[in-house]
Amino acid sequence: MTPIRSEHLVLSLSGPDSPGIVHAVTGALVDAECTIVESRQFRDPSEDAFFLRVGFARAGGGELDVDALRRRASRIADRFGMTWRLDDASRRSRVVIMVSKFAHCLNDLLFRNSIGELNLDVVAVVSNHPDLGRTADHYGVPFRHIPVTRETKPQAEQALLDLVRDEHVDLVVLARYMQILSDDVCKQLDGRAINIHHSMLPSFKGARPYHQAHARGVKFIGATAHYVTADLDEGPIIEQEILRVDHSLTPDQLAARGREAETRALARAVRWHTENRVALNGNRTVVFG
Repeated sequence: MTPIRSEHLVLSLSGPDSPGIVHAVTGALVDAECTIVESRQFRDPSEDAFFLRVGFARAGGGELDVDALRRRASRIADRFGMTWRLDDASRRSRVVIMVSKFAHCLNDLLFRNSIGELNLDVVAVVSNHPDLGRTADHYGVPFRHIPVTRETKPQAEQALLDLVRDEHVDLVVLARYMQILSDDVCKQLDGRAINIHHSMLPSFKGARPYHQAHARGVKFIGATAHYVTADLDEGPIIEQEILRVDHSLTPDQLAARGREAETRALARAVRWHTENRVALNGNRTVVFG
């Protein structure tokens, strides 16, 4: 079998802290005639855990033997009891973006991807409403309208899971998708689904959160991007954005600033995830942004 080859790989390791991990990784890369182009590490003393992300290429240029490097990475991970992942840095992540009627996050992600700021292969935009079909069409992305009612929710979620399976989707992005996913779907998409929502102090739940924020005179508004879990809006946080506001802004102006915060936080979270810069650490994340 011909070895899989690439010119730039990223190795990520996480697990219990132990002496010699970095030495083992760098030694293996030297033996493979590789040079390190990026390296970040973090030790969490509270959990006795260690996280390492190393980007590397072949010394002098040229293609890397991915299969051989995977075998080396597997031996190191087995030795130290760690989990590992080896990725081609140039590979485009296959992504499904889910939306309802709000266009700002969808439009922002598709625009950033169109100018090369993100490295996504958006296989479909999925929505429970038909409203944003033209936005997807503008960027040449397939649009799937999957209506959701109380009676049809199981069938709609199965259609989503079928799409994820059939298209070999790496990541599902809930870009202001205004439907709650079932516990089963959350479990099946564990670690590969990201959600965005407004994040203000105090926390305003229910309808018209920015009108509630205006009534309370908030001075900051923000947004939180996190992994999807069965605990609504409480998954491990990847990124947050805050913007200062004041008494002069109307509720609609606050909402506009909120949309700005949402697009910024979600875009960074998607980029960091698809560049394999995020590692789960219990209910938290380690982000090598």
